[in-house]
Formats: sequence, structure tokens, C-alpha cells
Amino acid sequence: MDRQRWIVHVDMDAFFAAVEQRDNPGLRGRPVVVGADPKGGRGVVSAASYEACAFGIHSAMAISRAYRLSPQAVYLQGDLDKYERESERIFAILEHFTPDIEPFTRSHHLFGTPEETCRRIKAAIKDETGLTASVGLAPNMFTAKIASDLGKPDGFTVVTPERLLEFLYPLPVGRLWGVGPVTQKEFEKAGIRLIGDLARRPLVEIVRTFGAWGEQAWRLAQGQDPREVEPAAEAKSIGAEHTFEEDTSDYNLLLDTLASLSDRTSRRLRKSGLSGRTITLKIRFQDFSTHTRAASLPRPTNLADVIYGTASRRLQEFNLKRTKVRLLGVSVSGFGHPSGQLGLFGDTLLLDGKKEKLQSALAGSKTSSATGPSSAAAAN
Repeated sequence: MDRQRWIVHVDMDAFFAAVEQRDNPGLRGRPVVVGADPKGGRGVVSAASYEACAFGIHSAMAISRAYRLSPQAVYLQGDLDKYERESERIFAILEHFTPDIEPFTRSHHLFGTPEETCRRIKAAIKDETGLTASVGLAPNMFTAKIASDLGKPDGFTVVTPERLLEFLYPLPVGRLWGVGPVTQKEFEKAGIRLIGDLARRPLVEIVRTFGAWGEQAWRLAQGQDPREVEPAAEAKSIGAEHTFEEDTSDYNLLLDTLASLSDRTSRRLRKSGLSGRTITLKIRFQDFSTHTRAASLPRPTNLADVIYGTASRRLQEFNLKRTKVRLLGVSVSGFGHPSGQLGLFGDTLLLDGKKEKLQSALAGSKTSSATGPSSAAAAN
């Protein structure tokens, strides 16, 4: 049996916007933007159809900028409950092929070759949901992710071990995991424009110039990524994070993103029937330094407004005028009892029925920075 290690990355194409176009034929072929209300002037883009991307619109962009780029686009606040249902359907399809999904394993022999398995996955998603997915098949995780991106939309790109470096070397260095626009410019100043340029430099030179994160990028450029697909285990914390396409110091954008992450975290907590006492803010700056700030609450919560309020107060502890932010994250841990338990004085510790319905309604009116289900899988 073929024992070659294969990683598959399945990425739904413009997920939120694609669901809306599928459900409303009048939107097909038109630029569609899902996110905040553009007339409000605040908030971010959650997803943009490929027609909208042609105008330069992308996820996490300020909604006001998106509107300036394409005022004729259709702007929708979206239906997060519907997107979650579609996401569950897609993961159910993936679980038909393998239980090892990081939200395939040694299973492609059940469905044919790795390539045949990927084609069956794409066909199953299309047949059952009417949506398209782009798939990348490669010997490691980060290459599989790149391969799925290059084939969009509705693409399928295979990178064999024999042509791994041949595939990577001509690509811009910005394609490497962890290399954003700012980092890419630093590489380019040193004459490193392509992944191959980085791979051919001596490691000692890269570490001397760029430090530890440079070594990480250099090893990826060599095609080295030993990470394995890890099926979801019992969660010790639940959260969400977002990496900005461009490092930012726009405080309003940071707060809007934090609100979106709090909504996503709240939904995941309620879906799992969990609440927690500890809320942690994660922030990564443009120099890749990463910091966390945690706060413990007197009682467990899964309310988005409580999560947001706590995390935003932690954000104020940083001097954001001195450096730009690359990543924000929010997580909740220290899980307590299920919702509805009464406290000593009769106050509800967690969500009662009315609050939960209100929370769901409020969450539906806010934006999210998620772009849809994406999964990695391994097949040996």
C-alpha cells in the first residue's frame, strides 16, 4: 500500500457570499458583499463574492472602504445561523471520508487514490450543497493550503513530493505562512522576492537578519512542515482569532474585529453548551511579538457582550500608537456548569432562555470575519 503522507486542504469558495448567491438566483454573477451595513460606516467585510473581489474587495476590509470601491455591489448583513448549518453539512460530508479532520487520515485506500478521493470530496460537496470547494493535495499542510488557494474558484491542485520545491520556488515569498505584507517588504529589501530566493540563502544569514521567525519561514521555503492533522479533542478553551491582511493601528477596526470574534466565540460556546470564567485576549504585533491578557469573571458566561467588554478592556492595556497589530484573538476557558443554574441569591449565573434568544438575535445582526469552513486532512 502507498505509504506516502498526503495532506488535503479543502477551502469553500467565498463561502458566505456563495451561499447567498445559491439561495437567491438574482445575486448570481453580481458583486455580493456580506458584512456590516456600509451606511453605518463601521464594521468589516465578512466575505466577498469573486465578482466583488474583482473590485479589490476582500474579507476583513473596512466596510466603508469596500463601499467606496464598489457602491454598486449588493451589501448583505448575512445569516450566521444559516452559514453554520451549511458548515455542519460540509463537515458531515468530510467525515464520510475520514474521521481525522482538523476543524483525511489513513483512509484514501477506501476511496481510491488520493487524487480520486479529492475529486469525490469536491463532487459530494457540490451535489449535496450546490457550493464549490477548492482543494489542494500536497505532502504537507502549508503547501496544501497554498495549492487550494491557487486553484480558486472550484479548483483542484496536486503537488507531488517530487515536484514540491519546483512548485514552491517560483511563488512570491508572501505565500509562506506567517509572511504578511510588512514582512514581505522586509524580505524584498534584502533581495528576497521568491520562496526560492529565501530557500537558497544560508540559514545562518537568515537568522542573523530576521531572527527566529526568519528561520521558520526558511524551513517552510525548504518544504519542511512536519505538522500532522490533529482531530479535534475535548476543548480546554473555545475562541476565535483573525490575522489582518495588512497590519493595522485603526482602533475602530480593531474594536469591530474584536466584536466579531466575541460573537463567534459566543456562538461556539452556546453550541457546545459551555460557559467559562476566564476570558483571554491574544494580540500579535507587526514584529511577530505575541502577548495575552486574561481576566477572570465572578461567574461563567457565554454572552458575546460580556466577552467583548472584557476583551476590549484588556486591549486598552496596550499602547497601539507605537506599533501596528497583525492578529487579534479571543478565547474563553475555565468552563463552568451548564446554563440556567441559579446563584445563591437567585440570579442566573448563565444564560436563561430569554437572554439566549436575545443573544442569538443580536449576533445575527453583527458581522463576522469568518470566510467559511476550511479543513486539513492527512492521508497516508
